[in-house]
Amino acid sequence: MNKGTNPDQFFQTDAEQAKRERRAAKAGNKNGSPIALKSKLLAAISDPTSPSCILIAESTGSVRRVNVDTGDTRQVFRGPSAPVTCVAVGGPRNQTVFAGSWDKDIWSWDLESETPGRKYSGHSDFVKAIVPAKLGGKDCLISGGADKKIMVWDFKSGSRLQVLQDQTVPMMAIQDLVIDPVQSGPDEVILVSASSDPHIRRWRVRLDGFEQIKDSSPNEPGAARHTILEHDTTVYKVVFDGEGEEVDLWTSSGDGTAKCLSRLKGFACDDSFHHGDHVRAVSVTDQWIITAGRDEDIKVWNRTSGKLYCTLEGHYDEVTDLVVLDGGSRVVSVSIDGTVRTWPLGQVELDKVNKEQEDRAKGVEKEKAVEPAKGLMTVDEEAELAALMEDDD
Repeated sequence: MNKGTNPDQFFQTDAEQAKRERRAAKAGNKNGSPIALKSKLLAAISDPTSPSCILIAESTGSVRRVNVDTGDTRQVFRGPSAPVTCVAVGGPRNQTVFAGSWDKDIWSWDLESETPGRKYSGHSDFVKAIVPAKLGGKDCLISGGADKKIMVWDFKSGSRLQVLQDQTVPMMAIQDLVIDPVQSGPDEVILVSASSDPHIRRWRVRLDGFEQIKDSSPNEPGAARHTILEHDTTVYKVVFDGEGEEVDLWTSSGDGTAKCLSRLKGFACDDSFHHGDHVRAVSVTDQWIITAGRDEDIKVWNRTSGKLYCTLEGHYDEVTDLVVLDGGSRVVSVSIDGTVRTWPLGQVELDKVNKEQEDRAKGVEKEKAVEPAKGLMTVDEEAELAALMEDDD
């Protein structure tokens, strides 16, 4: 007897049924010029070798290179038998692709040839975040896992150099890692970690050791602050702003907000954007703040006023990551729905989206181009008729 897999054959609440029907109705839209893949898309980064390509972590256990201009999706880095949760590019000459997987390992390949490289084993649970680093002239890799540990690896030998854990405030599963581009140097990096608890931690990492950084509290002069606590729950993403003069830290959280943590204020919250529901990703340009998450929408905020400028609708499941391309002129989104969508960020294009949404809300239908009716006579016959008409005159 065959077991059915159709959701209609199982008990569903009214809310679940309505959600499934809504997503099915929304699935056919072409907003963002979707490129459809056959897996859930869990993370994405820009490809340093191509301005129109991104690298995507797939639930099918692979990393896929996607050209958002041509739609080419043929280059795939295979190996893991479990979902890939994160992807990075680093190593000598920036030619190695790294992927963290549910199988607890970190995989690597040559970026151009797809040849498998070293595998880094040591985590006891899912690998959730990876970031390449250079320490004392040595290529290294830093990873974070659901095992609540951050590990530092020697790229060449694969040996584990350090294991970072918070000895004061219990640290939950690591969600994201980023290196501070301002305070890091050739012999040490300042690492920022986000985790399933609301605490953001800063670490000073060297080849021969590490320490967790304690900052002075912005609210209590003279008091030390062990962690940065500006969110209420899970922090999914930490990103340094490459556009601003101070290179502030931007965060997104399960509490429904994205925040700007000011470097000048000791990484205290300087601005907050209330996206709603779980905010899985945040990206910044010189003009916009872009947020996305569980509510399926991508929201574009005016960086100067802090007001919501445009909502980009198209995905029909959770948006997991955002990648800004072409110097901030467009953003690419990836989702659990398996689609890659590209959105222009020019003000004219966003104004057009707003106008279309307003018209739709008012019930105004978009005008369809009317194709000219095909003639019933050939060109020669029409010429002959015209000549006869002239003779009649």
